[in-house]
Amino acid sequence: MALKITDECINCDVCEPVCPNEAIYMGELIYEIDPNLCTECVGHFDEPQCALFCPVPDCIPKDPNFVETQDELLAKYQRLTQQ
Repeated sequence: MALKITDECINCDVCEPVCPNEAIYMGELIYEIDPNLCTECVGHFDEPQCALFCPVPDCIPKDPNFVETQDELLAKYQRLTQQ
């Protein structure tokens, strides 16, 4: 499933540059994650880099509105990187 950024985001700019899929962008008030681009870093890293580097605990949880299996995330990664 894709991740989401909660309204506890402090706009510290840490998450955007570490996203290998460029899924994170500045929304109207806080950073947001495009679920069509988020693979939870599957194919790139062992864990989501945005959540790993975010200084606010639990600010970037899994988004229950975009449930995907590991296989689906890997297929999205392959599609995005055209492998």
